[in-house]
Amino acid sequence: MSGTTRIAVCDPNEGSREVLKKYLLGMDNVWLEADCSRYEFFTDIVTQTTPDVGIINLDADPETALKMVESVNGSHSGCALVVISSSSDGQLILRAVRAGAREFLNWPLQIEDLIGALDRVSATGNSGKKAKSGSVIAVAGASGGVGSTSVGVNLACALAQDPDKSVVLVDLDVSLGDADVFLDTIPEYTLLDVAQNISRLDLSLLRKSLTKHETGVYLLPRPVQLEDVETITQDNFNRVLSLLKASFSHLIIDLSKSYNKLDMTAIKAASHVVLLTQLDLPCLRNVVRLMMSFENQDGVADKVKIVVNRSGLDKSQIGLKKAEETIGRQIFWQIPNNYGVVSESRNNGVPLINMAPKSNITQTIAELALAICGDSASVEGDSAKAAPEKSKKSLFSFLGKN
Repeated sequence: MSGTTRIAVCDPNEGSREVLKKYLLGMDNVWLEADCSRYEFFTDIVTQTTPDVGIINLDADPETALKMVESVNGSHSGCALVVISSSSDGQLILRAVRAGAREFLNWPLQIEDLIGALDRVSATGNSGKKAKSGSVIAVAGASGGVGSTSVGVNLACALAQDPDKSVVLVDLDVSLGDADVFLDTIPEYTLLDVAQNISRLDLSLLRKSLTKHETGVYLLPRPVQLEDVETITQDNFNRVLSLLKASFSHLIIDLSKSYNKLDMTAIKAASHVVLLTQLDLPCLRNVVRLMMSFENQDGVADKVKIVVNRSGLDKSQIGLKKAEETIGRQIFWQIPNNYGVVSESRNNGVPLINMAPKSNITQTIAELALAICGDSASVEGDSAKAAPEKSKKSLFSFLGKN
């Protein structure tokens, strides 16, 4: 259970305890180690189970609960403590913090507040361990038709073959997305349904709102009606992302080509941005333009991995070395051109891992998944090279000789 936060809960009230347990049991990176209904027993439970985080509801008896918080904090420094109360009294909050609580949450509990608190205590917890929250991979295209949906769908399917990974694919091309076609599914619910009902969803209901493909990938498709697009707000989409990160180990987000507000929200939330291009003038020009924009946004450019799709498409393609010199960045990966296999896969709604598991393109995408999400940060594709020193160049500087 590497990367999993082990949690013990103490709440004498059965109703609120069950709600809290329901939230926790729906989180993919959380293990509910123990739950306790008596304050006086919780110290012994922490001694026996040594959890990373203890969550205590103070409401049944604040005085007894605070004494217990102080006791656990003093005797088990490796257990970060989160307290919950329906009271917003400043003195109670101060006393809880002085007793050793790392976080104070209000009841009724908002799921995103709980997720945020667990992320913070896991990142800076007393135990020094850091739980791995859901990894977000945004798949973007430098132009229309570069194959970003195909790569995004098949990247998700490749990741889902690992039984230790849980994968959700979000179709964020809210106007013209077709991830459901690639997987030959007819979803019952869409991104719009989830976004509009986000305040009423827990993690269990969220999973039931997704469509599960036979590869193991869960799909959250774009809205059905074109006029519904504008009703998805950035705030609601951020809350959807928070729930998905808590429920899945990996999120693949297929962006639109408009780089609208929702796309940029996804890019900013992403752990990695896979930017698909081809080795032709329009695509490489757009890579330069996009990178100029990304470099003006804090931390975005550093997350971008430029991937050449349909490598070897024809001899007139701009040379790889020339492309790297022009964009001032390393090409992270190359995906070979295999139009026949990809076209058949798309038209039949069967992902590559099922239709052509031994083909060169299927293997390359699986290796790309490992390079992005593998434990070793040093994994690189055959095409990866040391990035040349960045310099300011004309958008059309690659018109010279290859």
